[in-house]
Amino acid sequence: MEDHVERLLNRISLCFAAIATLSLLHLFSRSSFSCDPSLLHRRNQSQSLTLTLSPFPSSSCEAASRDIIPPEKRFHKLRSTHAFQRRVQSFSSLFLSLRSLGILSNSSHVLCVSAGAGHEVAALQDSGVVDVTGVEVIDFPPLVKRADPHNLPFFDGVFDLGFSTGFAAALFPRRFVEEIERTVRNAGVTVLAVDGWEPKDDVEHVEKLFKTSSIVEVRNFTLDGSPMTLVVMRKYNNGTKL
Repeated sequence: MEDHVERLLNRISLCFAAIATLSLLHLFSRSSFSCDPSLLHRRNQSQSLTLTLSPFPSSSCEAASRDIIPPEKRFHKLRSTHAFQRRVQSFSSLFLSLRSLGILSNSSHVLCVSAGAGHEVAALQDSGVVDVTGVEVIDFPPLVKRADPHNLPFFDGVFDLGFSTGFAAALFPRRFVEEIERTVRNAGVTVLAVDGWEPKDDVEHVEKLFKTSSIVEVRNFTLDGSPMTLVVMRKYNNGTKL
C-alpha cells in the first residue's frame, strides 16, 4: 500500500515538474519572439498608424529597441515649434522694456528662477546677454539646470538681475523671494512677473517680503496673452535706499 502511494506521489511530482518546464519554455519563447528585431520591425510598422494614440511601448523589449533621442535634439525640435518661439518673443518684448529702464544690458549677469523650459533664457541669449543662468526643480538642458528655488546653489551677490515668473506658484513665497534677493548684488535688481493684474494691496504684500530692496517700477503687461504684473525691486546700496 505504501509503495503504491509513493509511486503515485512520484508521478504527480513528475507531472508538476513537466508542467513547470513547459511553462518556462513558453515564457522564453514569447520573450524571444517579442525581442526578435525583425518581428519588432514588422510590429512597429503595423502600429505606425496608431502610434500617436498609443505612444508607450507594449513591452520592455520594444522599449529597448527604440532610439534614444539626446537632449540637444529634443530641445532643437521643441525650439522650432511656433508655440515656443511665440513665448520667447513675448519675453523678448518684456526684456526690451527692462533695457529701457537701464537695469539690463548685454554685460548683465542674469539669474532666471523657476525658468521652466527656458523661454526667458532663450530670449535673453537671443537679445545678446551672454551670462544667463536658468534654474528649475527639473532640468531642461541646455538652457535650464536643476536647483531648488528655495535654496539656490549660488553665493551672495553674484548676479546683477534676478528674474522669475514663478513667484505665484512658490511653495514658500518668503523663502523664494529671500533666495533671489540674496543672490543679487548691492544695487542689483529683482524682477518678478506675477500672474494677473495685481491690486495695490497685493503689490505691497510682495514688497514686504523683500528685506533689503525697494520698489522701482510696477507695471501691468501681457506675457504670451496672459495678464501679468511686473514688480521691479532694487537692492539697497550698502544698506541705504536708493
